[in-house]
Amino acid sequence: MEPRPTTSQPPGRRRTRTAGAGLIAAALLVSVATQASGAPPTASGADRSSTASSAARGAGATELSETTRLSDRRSLVVGDRAYAMGDENGLYPATGWHTRGEMGGIWSQPIKLLDGIWFGVDGGWLGKQLPASKYTSGHGYQRIDYGNGIQRTDFVPDGIRATVVGLTFKSPQDKTVKLDVDAHSELMPAYPWGGTTPNAGQANLPDTGSYADGTLRFRDQGTSPIPNATKHDYNALVGSSLRPTAHALGANHRGPQDPAVVCPMDGTPPARCDDSAVGKGTGGRLTYSVKLKANQQTTVWFAMAGSDEGPAAAYREYRRAIGNPEKLLKAKTRAREQIAGQSAVNLPGDKLLQQSVEWSKQNLADSVQEARDLQIRDVNEGKDYPAPAGTVDSARWFGAGFPDYPWLFATDGEYTAYAAVAAGQFDTVKAHLKSLQEISDILNHRSGKVAHEVMPTGDVYFGSNQSAGNTDETVKFPSIVALLWRWTGDDRFRDQLYDFSVRNLKYVYRELDKDNDGWLEGLANVERNGMGAEKLDSTVYLARGLRDLADLAASKRDQQTQQWATTKAEDLEKRFESQWWVQQAFGYADSIDDPADPANDNKPIFQRHWTGVTPMEAVLTKPGKPDAPLASPEHAKIALDQREKACYTGEFGLFHTGTGPTADPAGNPGPSCDSVVSAVKSERAIFSLNTSIMAVAEGNFGRLGRNQQQVYTTGNARIQLDPKVWETPGAMPEIAPSPDAPANIDRPFTDRSMALQAWGAYGVLWPVVHQQLGVDPDLGHGKLAVVPQIPGGQQKVAGSNIKVGRGSVDVSARLVHKDLWTDVKVRGVRADVTIGAVLPAGAKVAKVSVDGRSTSYQVVTTSRGTEVRVAAHGSSTSVRITVK
Repeated sequence: MEPRPTTSQPPGRRRTRTAGAGLIAAALLVSVATQASGAPPTASGADRSSTASSAARGAGATELSETTRLSDRRSLVVGDRAYAMGDENGLYPATGWHTRGEMGGIWSQPIKLLDGIWFGVDGGWLGKQLPASKYTSGHGYQRIDYGNGIQRTDFVPDGIRATVVGLTFKSPQDKTVKLDVDAHSELMPAYPWGGTTPNAGQANLPDTGSYADGTLRFRDQGTSPIPNATKHDYNALVGSSLRPTAHALGANHRGPQDPAVVCPMDGTPPARCDDSAVGKGTGGRLTYSVKLKANQQTTVWFAMAGSDEGPAAAYREYRRAIGNPEKLLKAKTRAREQIAGQSAVNLPGDKLLQQSVEWSKQNLADSVQEARDLQIRDVNEGKDYPAPAGTVDSARWFGAGFPDYPWLFATDGEYTAYAAVAAGQFDTVKAHLKSLQEISDILNHRSGKVAHEVMPTGDVYFGSNQSAGNTDETVKFPSIVALLWRWTGDDRFRDQLYDFSVRNLKYVYRELDKDNDGWLEGLANVERNGMGAEKLDSTVYLARGLRDLADLAASKRDQQTQQWATTKAEDLEKRFESQWWVQQAFGYADSIDDPADPANDNKPIFQRHWTGVTPMEAVLTKPGKPDAPLASPEHAKIALDQREKACYTGEFGLFHTGTGPTADPAGNPGPSCDSVVSAVKSERAIFSLNTSIMAVAEGNFGRLGRNQQQVYTTGNARIQLDPKVWETPGAMPEIAPSPDAPANIDRPFTDRSMALQAWGAYGVLWPVVHQQLGVDPDLGHGKLAVVPQIPGGQQKVAGSNIKVGRGSVDVSARLVHKDLWTDVKVRGVRADVTIGAVLPAGAKVAKVSVDGRSTSYQVVTTSRGTEVRVAAHGSSTSVRITVK
């Protein structure tokens, strides 16, 4: 799984007792005794004038553009049934490393369709003889400007297994353009990969090409010569809204990328190559005559469609895509406009973070994938290929990252869930969890263990009963079920996954606590040498998972499970600080139980990994108490102060492994902040997840200042939005440019981290919606709290249409002189509602009023600080509480 770390999960919520329901407009005024500190053408044929760009722009889509080093940057367009990755010049370099060079191009899960598609205009290829001048990323589409009146717009319609391209021309005079379109197939499954047994070269059969009804048709059919392979029939079609005047077939047809530079299977790759050593595709060309009228825009549409279910299914997908492309584009941009309208925020004191919220919502939508007829088999980390254990008819999930991880992961999905609920994207989280449960139960015979990494083919790389798996993702699963239940109040969803959630935690105690000390063995988010058998993050997430399972059990009136989980949780919490805190390190041990010293079962091992932040990041829900992280307030302050220092934090966020004294021969390349001698070298790679964990941890303790949470939210926002940093505009990558991880743009296309990684949105959406705006649903218990905290140095934060259950919340929090104002509107939510605010440090309450009238209130001390809470009264949608 390296170089990417696996991960863990975010915080919980503050439990509050409240009143009120329906449509509520509330404004809370707290007077304090001290001052706070601080798109594309719309023509389906060549005889219609308008542009695909105008269709996207007309939908009001936000755009980001880039004009430099376009051939060095990856492009990406995604739909739930297909996606395409090339470069921002409109070409298709061999990309990715799971099967070296094959992870880019055009895909429809579970198969790749094409290496790429290339366009030649009057003998000059776009991207070569006619290089791009600007690349634009929009919400749901991309556009490339070439000059000479030529523009290209790509998008992937949701629900269709096809990528669509609109090529728009505008000429100052009447003319006829010769348009050549090359396509090169590579029909192959997502698994096996280049280095597995069997490998991609053994599984991949030669493609054949043909021409029919104006389309290029590619096919890969037969049975791969490997044990337990089944017969397949993969197909891809390429065609246009125009009728071609000529066609050709042949082994090449890669436009300006012929003759192809072939990537070696291993070793040092060239800076840029065009195909892989396992490639067995073929090619074809379609030629068109395009008549242009003076000063009128003319768009020609193309569709690249396919299926793993035979030629008839592929042709159906093609007809759906090419029948009315401009209508599909409008539908795509409308859907993305709706996503933009959910959790819309106004952060006047942090416009960069506001923009990151908007693009992070789109990043999540860009990550949704779906596959059908998954054949579930345990491939044992790429060593085996047994017969399938069963079949899952359909799976839908948040793909972890593009291009090498667009698959179903437990760890990634569990972190991403916190961002997704804050963005109102409940349905995909539910589908992700249900898919994991169904696959895991087939794979692991209902043991309760959660599968780690699942291909869209159904091949499970890691996470069966027979493999080590990742302990943390099994103990996190009940927490994500609880998270969705609290944000939606969906008892049916809870009931569907309750039994599996119980089996999750029963499994880990039965199988992963061999020494019966209550600390679980097994792998977790950091897969590095020298760690003890029992990991910190698994311990932290187990503590949260037990409390969340107890909450679910109580709602189900399952007293036996509630008591079991509560007893286990209380025991773990009581012993946690004394076992895991390392005073000399000013932080928590990364692991305990050194395998090299079996006589010392509980020896703490401190290596400075990012997982040391998880005790401050994971929030526990306890009956009758405010929600709070596992870490004690005293130790949390010490640990967070330490992690803000240069030995742990770089320009864009938190290092994977901090610097300090080490026995490793590599030595210490950075400053030391403690005296503990670690056995491992530092790893100053900044993953967007690590930074997210730190941002959330800071927020859990009310540390929202410029030198606290804002360092980490800004870090993730910059790698997504700062043109000096990004590779793909608007896409948050897996790894930031770091001292030990050079920027993607400077690395070969076959040796890069992910251009878009879903989990980074956790460190933007959750801190803003849940912590700063304070939206805290507990709809499973019929409650909703909105208790904002304005970041230090700012005067206002606001958000609208934040989805909770079947309704929504608007909230605005303002600091005006010595007054904190909280304005809240709740629509369509039946719940007891509490509103309030977190006081600035050192402030005291002078008076509290609702609608200008003094009212009773609660002052509650939480990990965030001192909260003032007021019950919003009223039970009908006509109730409105206004503040002065």
